[in-house]
Amino acid sequence: MIPDEIIEQIRESADIVGLIGESTELKRTGSDYRGPCPFHGGTHRNFAVIPKKGRFYCFVCKESGDVFSYLMKRFGMDYPTAVREVAGRMGIAIPEQTSRTGPDPREPLFSAAAVAHDWFARQLRESPEAEEARAYLGTRGLDLDTVGPFELGYAPRGTAFLAAMAQLGLKEAVLLEAGLLAQRDDGSVAPRFRGRLLFPIHDLRGRVVGFGGRLLGPGEPKYLNSPETPIFKKGTMLYNLHDARQAIRKEETVVVVEGYFDVLRLVLAGCENVVAPLGTALTPDQAALLRRFAPQAVLLLDSDTAGLRATFRAGDELLRHAMRVRVATLPAGEDPDTLVKKSGLPALNAVLKDAMDVLERKIQLLERKGWFTGIEHRRDALDRLLPTIRAAKDPITRELYLSLVSERAGVEKRVLEQEANTQPSQPTFTPRAEAPVPAPASPVRRARLGPERQLIGLMIFSKDCRDRARIQVRPETLESGVTRELYTLLLEGGDAVPATPPDQVSDAGRALWIELLGVGSQLGPQAQDQLFDGVCRRLEARPFRRRLAEVDRAIRQAPEPKPSTLIEEKLRLDKELREKYPEEYRRIVYARRTSARGSGRPQQRRPFPSDA
Repeated sequence: MIPDEIIEQIRESADIVGLIGESTELKRTGSDYRGPCPFHGGTHRNFAVIPKKGRFYCFVCKESGDVFSYLMKRFGMDYPTAVREVAGRMGIAIPEQTSRTGPDPREPLFSAAAVAHDWFARQLRESPEAEEARAYLGTRGLDLDTVGPFELGYAPRGTAFLAAMAQLGLKEAVLLEAGLLAQRDDGSVAPRFRGRLLFPIHDLRGRVVGFGGRLLGPGEPKYLNSPETPIFKKGTMLYNLHDARQAIRKEETVVVVEGYFDVLRLVLAGCENVVAPLGTALTPDQAALLRRFAPQAVLLLDSDTAGLRATFRAGDELLRHAMRVRVATLPAGEDPDTLVKKSGLPALNAVLKDAMDVLERKIQLLERKGWFTGIEHRRDALDRLLPTIRAAKDPITRELYLSLVSERAGVEKRVLEQEANTQPSQPTFTPRAEAPVPAPASPVRRARLGPERQLIGLMIFSKDCRDRARIQVRPETLESGVTRELYTLLLEGGDAVPATPPDQVSDAGRALWIELLGVGSQLGPQAQDQLFDGVCRRLEARPFRRRLAEVDRAIRQAPEPKPSTLIEEKLRLDKELREKYPEEYRRIVYARRTSARGSGRPQQRRPFPSDA
């Protein structure tokens, strides 16, 4: 068992050009080396060795990997033997560890992921069905040769993957444990990825451990990652870190973007010190991993509301690991992929050059919204700045933050420091009879709100939710006059939503506005999306639920024998609700069972109350 840090040292010290040059004649071409491919026996210089990445790639047979992969593929070595071979050439001693004897029990999973990756990559290059994936890459200005070093793949629809893996001798149990198959409720298995463009995800040793799949046809989710497995822990890995770490060390800075295509576009443009989280908010483990390679991070996420929330959460997490954090601001409507595609590396460099400290960016946004103009707003502004001050683990950074906020907010530094050293307590909520103004909705209260009020709370907090509501929710769907008033006002109000209700709001609307201010504030983007989707389903299902309740009452009150028309309508409504709105159907079933248990009698359905 060779320690990871020793393997990393060996890989970074390896002379990959000299080692591969023993098998094929390499000539320098710019910063890379080219020569005939030693794998497929070509005579043209289609084989590239890239020293700054420590990797090789053939543009014909598509073989690729690092120095260890080369020895394994070229000479049939296993992984430990390849590592020891390179260590011997570099004069690096490998300390022996006796904590485990025998082979790594995860080795079958690594092998399954590697075999699947090779098969997926071949499908992208050769399969007629993959034409949609190749065409999709074309719409993004990419072709197979351009993205070749990223080793993308394609997962076909149907069961071709199952048949291919069986032919190669891989067992279903191993494929399930590696996250390549999914088990249905009836016990049958199916490929996890179908009809998707695949991005392989590597660990720091360069081994494929999972995949991110981009759906090419209609359906959800648009992006799907491998599940958690013994070799793939999503919260502890970052896309492209295995390739980017040398550039990150050299630049002493890591650029963090949101998605797979953002990484591809930036790397192809020449910005190589770039990574992306795997579809989630940056975790403490990911932040600790980045701190191993660089003291500074630039966050290059979308500049919309959701992107800014993700930016500041990631910034605070990196500050807790003593990193310096800057925020780069993209032009309106752009993401890193589209910016570089349209305007190239100079535009990206200009954005990165103008990046500002994460706390200064927060202050800038608060100033633009007028949050430092009054006592009440200034207190709110401090509440938004204090988490970043508290997160700063580096003592110099923390001191600078305290001085900056003290000066800008007009609060003595001593008082501010005392507040920053006090961990925020859980809010307490005063009963309504003792409070003239309703408190913002707590997580407990939020769960009790009806769908109309949850919708308004999300729209107050999130522009994304307002945009989605404009498309997905018709005004006539809302039955409460107060929620319909706020719905209309929010859609007419543009991007910015004031912290206090506008003057034209009715008294009832004003009270509800204040009550709902906290609905979305404690939710991440994914949780907000889930809550919004659930609200829409409840609103859509509400007429079905109420009609079903009416039919239930009519059946109970009807004399024996019960009218067959009512029975048939109930069965039809039951089926329609179950098929269209399964979550609402489960709620009804749960309510029926709970009611029956509580009464000790055959369950009696109660009419649905107004749930605005």
